[in-house]
Amino acid sequence: MSRAAEETNRHMLRARDAMDRAYAQPLDVPALARIAHVSEAHFTRTFRATFGETPHRYLQRRRVERAMHLLRETDRSVTDICYQVGFGSPGTFSRTFRDIVGRSPRAYRKEATAANVPTCFTKAWTRPHT
Repeated sequence: MSRAAEETNRHMLRARDAMDRAYAQPLDVPALARIAHVSEAHFTRTFRATFGETPHRYLQRRRVERAMHLLRETDRSVTDICYQVGFGSPGTFSRTFRDIVGRSPRAYRKEATAANVPTCFTKAWTRPHT
């Protein structure tokens, strides 16, 4: 791998790490591109080439993963969880959750709490694969 490619990967990892840390904060491509020290268009193209999905989709998936945990482990309302993980509206949250997980947040919670299996199996089984 060339030195330039390594540097590009390092910049993309820096932006992805920022999304992992601050997934609940309002993050946009301009802010992430600044973190990666590249232009917005270059950031979006390179992020997708590096990680296989757009920055927006990665952030959505990260938020949904956190919501899945909260739905399994807490009794907070779906609306509270929606806002806690960074979505702006319950409708967008439910639609995105269904797209990624394959069922609504309420159905997911019902199924996840009905299964009495070890946590390690639950985490492996419920991890989104998109």
